[in-house]
Amino acid sequence: MAQWTSTVGAAQLARQLRAQQRPVAPGSRKPPAYRALADGVRLLVLEGRVPVAARLPAERELALSLSLSRTTVAAAYEALRAEGFLESRRGAGSWTAVPAGNPLPARGLEPLPPEALGSMIDLGCASLPAPEPWLTRAVQGALEELPPYAHTHGDYPAGLPALRQMIADRYTERGIPTMPEQIMVTTGAMGAIDAICHLFAGRGERIAVESPSYANILQLMREAGARLVPVAMEEGLGGWDMNRWRQVLRDAAPRLAYVVADFHNPTGALADEQQRRALVEAARSAGTVLVVDETMNELHLDADVEMPRRVCAFDPAGSTVLTVGSASKAFWAGMRIGWVRAAPDVIRSLVAARAYADMGTPVLEQLAINWLMRTGGWEQAVAVRRDQARDNRDDLVRAVRRELPDWEFEVPRGGLTLWVRTGGLSGSRLAVAGERVGVRVPSGPRFGVDGAFEGYVRLPFTVGGPVAEEAALRLAAAAELVGSGAGAGAEVPRTFVA
Repeated sequence: MAQWTSTVGAAQLARQLRAQQRPVAPGSRKPPAYRALADGVRLLVLEGRVPVAARLPAERELALSLSLSRTTVAAAYEALRAEGFLESRRGAGSWTAVPAGNPLPARGLEPLPPEALGSMIDLGCASLPAPEPWLTRAVQGALEELPPYAHTHGDYPAGLPALRQMIADRYTERGIPTMPEQIMVTTGAMGAIDAICHLFAGRGERIAVESPSYANILQLMREAGARLVPVAMEEGLGGWDMNRWRQVLRDAAPRLAYVVADFHNPTGALADEQQRRALVEAARSAGTVLVVDETMNELHLDADVEMPRRVCAFDPAGSTVLTVGSASKAFWAGMRIGWVRAAPDVIRSLVAARAYADMGTPVLEQLAINWLMRTGGWEQAVAVRRDQARDNRDDLVRAVRRELPDWEFEVPRGGLTLWVRTGGLSGSRLAVAGERVGVRVPSGPRFGVDGAFEGYVRLPFTVGGPVAEEAALRLAAAAELVGSGAGAGAEVPRTFVA
């Protein structure tokens, strides 16, 4: 069986190679053509613009597209094989890979307990403190409404009827008619996606994912035994290349596809209405179930952002699109309430399968979210959250631009994350050096499949003011350590005390 999961056409690869070409510096020797081609492909793989396990065009096809000799392309492919960036088998072609010794994406995403932080600035977790006084009010309101439920068994596998109705009504108010039978309340968005993966994608099934994508979901899918098929995002905030998506859905025939269309994690991209419609049409045509993560939907930070219709508006029955929502990003990560919107028969299947997982979601937390949504407290709390995230974003952007002018990024209009190219430095090594100088940061490979995005880190909008400035100073110190190759024992002064 072939080892590739998607394909890259000769014309497409040629365009990407030409787009990244840079003029040779005066006095520098121009590398041989085969070496320049091999280096170009290697860079595309490391930056995730060509996915790992993507089948490359035949030597003759690529030679024609690049106006090179077949001998040159053959030499480049051989160099890539020798370096571990290409694997080949007679009759199956050649597909991209990463060397076995590539740094492991093992650091900087799991949140540390507050008591363990000390003077460490934690940029690993894209979550903010609770928006008070709304958390306290919601819990107090939930306690007042708890007594009738305390006289029951307390197990609601589909969720509290009142909260299911409330969530359904909110979709209906936004022009997407929804019944409570189309809603299942879950333990966070992770619980929702875990249930979906177990129902639809058994061990060995293919799941198409954006590249990069949300690291915790990628790991969840790996542990479920799925085969991840990466679909490269466009550079910057352009987002979704629909030609690539159509090709992958057609060629790989994945059972599921997972997308974050609203202020994508980690890039911050926002899918426009045309991209959303095209994603649904492509998934429907391929027989793929499209899982849409809406956890960032309400975190539009700039006043002039016009939010497109939700993806499920193009499949209101929920037969192709399964929508996942959550209170964790928009409200507070400690409030583990999520939900799935889908066709009633899908919801019934998810509820039935849940009996072998967590049985249900805590009643008190469901009552708290229901109280917020019923009283208007949700909108007020989310407005507080947007203000916090916007101020933090602006502070962090200024500080990083001042301290690390070689780092490149585009400022997203919403969400909680900044996706940063680190000026040629290893993101994995920056994560290691960062912990030595007092800042935790997740490396780019955490958000890719099989080692891509080594030249990136993700910075969340979780700190602002003087702490954001100090975080940038510490990142600059980490970059200096990585750039100089300093030993693991080097000490760097700290100027911030938590």
